[in-house]
Order: sequence, then C-alpha cells, then structure tokens
Amino acid sequence: MGLFDKDRMISADRALRGRDSPMQISGQHVVTGNNMLQPLPAGLQEAVFALGCFWGAERVFWKLPGVYSTAVGYAGGFTPNPTYEEVCSGSTGHTEAVRVVFDPAVTSFAALLKTFWASHDPTQGMRQGNDRGTQYRSAIYTVSDEQKMQADASRAEAQKRLDAAGAGIVTTEIAPLADFYYAEEYHQQYLAKNPAGYCGIRGLSCLIE
Repeated sequence: MGLFDKDRMISADRALRGRDSPMQISGQHVVTGNNMLQPLPAGLQEAVFALGCFWGAERVFWKLPGVYSTAVGYAGGFTPNPTYEEVCSGSTGHTEAVRVVFDPAVTSFAALLKTFWASHDPTQGMRQGNDRGTQYRSAIYTVSDEQKMQADASRAEAQKRLDAAGAGIVTTEIAPLADFYYAEEYHQQYLAKNPAGYCGIRGLSCLIE
C-alpha cells in the first residue's frame, strides 16, 4: 500500500491474513517488575487505549498510581498476530494500543479516561501530530458495558470542552475490545529502555484538568 492509502481504513477483505502464532514476549514489565500477560491477577481490571505512538502513550499510563502493569500492542483491526511493520503499512486496520492493568481499589477507569483525553489530540483522525496513518487514530476499546457507558460520557464531555475552545470535533472511536495482540519485545516499555527515544504524545490544554 502507498502512503496515501495509510490515511484510509482498510476493509476486512483486503487486510493481511496474519498468522496463528502469537508474539512471544517475556511478559515482565521492566518498570514495575509485574506480569504483563493474561490471566489478570485476582481483583485487577484492564483498559485498552490508543492515542498515537504507543511508546509515549505507554509511559503516560505506567506512571499513574494504581497501575499494575502496561503493555503495548495492536487492537481494533482485522489481522491476527500482526507484526509492527504490517501494522505500520496500514494493511491490518489495527491501532498502536496500550493495555493498562490497574487496581480498582487505588484508581478507576474514569481516572484513566481523564489521562487518556489529556494526553493527546482526539480531533486528528488518522494521525497524531506528525505521525500519520490509521494506526495512530484515537480509540477506546471497552471490556464491559460499564466501561462503554463511561467512555461514551467522557467523549461527550471532551467534545463539550473542545466546543468551548473552538478546537474541533472528536474522532475517537469507542468499540468493544475484540483482541489485543502484544507487540514485539523491543517495543514494550520502550522509553524506559531508551530514555531519549521518540515520544510524540501531546495533549490539548482545554482537555487537561
């Protein structure tokens, strides 16, 4: 696919076929030391967000109180177990996503949503800043009806703030989480391993509490 095509969502029938075998990663979070893989420890919950390049997006969340672990991967597309290169080609339909495992006794999905909206520009469609392509679109992937209800309400509130600031229309998609495919090991906690690495995460002042 050419660069122009990366700005348009691919259809399921044109997406890459993918593979049956999942990406093999160590599963240990290099910052928290905790497990990143399923199943979740008892009492913990998960949330999945896409807000641009997942290197910086993951760091935003691992710093928060109550977050047990984070992992980067691919969600919202069609190709099973894709590679990074495949996702970046625009041929899988996936976003670069962050899976956040959190302790609801310490933090909440609502608190994570506030961080999500404050950490990027949700009006940019198939890009985020200088990062262009369908994999950079804004998204919230819900795992329960309650998360869906909270996500919808938070999107409406974000739009209200944007309207007041004359800052555009929210393009964030909200959809049930179908699959989360872990990204390659070198992407996991990339900015902890490479502190001077690229981070394109930028928020809008009108969405920052």
